[in-house]
Amino acid sequence: MKGAFTGAVRDHQGLFAAAAGGSFFLDEIGETSPATQVKLLRVLQEREAIPVGGTQPVPVDVRLIAATNRDLEDDMKLGRFRSDLYYRLNVIALRLPLLRDRRDDIPLLADAFLRRMASERGETPKAIGADVMEAILAYDWPGNVRELENALERAFTLTKGDAIGAQALPARVTERRAPSLVADRPAANPSLDVVERAYILWVLQREGGNKTRAAEVLGIDPSTLYRKLARYEEAP
Repeated sequence: MKGAFTGAVRDHQGLFAAAAGGSFFLDEIGETSPATQVKLLRVLQEREAIPVGGTQPVPVDVRLIAATNRDLEDDMKLGRFRSDLYYRLNVIALRLPLLRDRRDDIPLLADAFLRRMASERGETPKAIGADVMEAILAYDWPGNVRELENALERAFTLTKGDAIGAQALPARVTERRAPSLVADRPAANPSLDVVERAYILWVLQREGGNKTRAAEVLGIDPSTLYRKLARYEEAP
């Protein structure tokens, strides 16, 4: 609405109004501020929104899809995400497996990314050598598909020839990594507590720090896992 805020010179349709009868995708919902969470909760509860500069609410008729790479259940416990908003959003939940748990997809994704980059720049697609692909498949990709895409974009930009070399990839992808916790040789006759701690931390690492999924893998209640992790932090 004209004059509603500095720089407003004509009416603009709100996002919810623009998506009427369709889908409204909210990416990285876990990064929204408390104020935004309150406003979104009100929209979901009342099924209406008041446009900027307006006084009358307008009906909201959209299919809301939200995505995040954060553990919202953890964030609720820490007070970072509203539980009432979480339960409003969590009607049908789709959990995508981590990229390291579907490594067969990596070559397909890499090929698609490189072809798209070549098309956007008007260049010939670049190939990935066997040694480079081996490094890509061995890396755990904690940032999942986005990290893979960003690493390949870097490699594409730095590669002048037709084949991407290992030196064009980020160092974290190609460097040799230390064995995981359970692969380390423990001290002679370790106690049960030491073995349990090593296994719990290994599972948590494999689940990308997601405590809820780690608890499911371990077969224990999440509250039990939280108590154990708190005890590990207190231990010298």
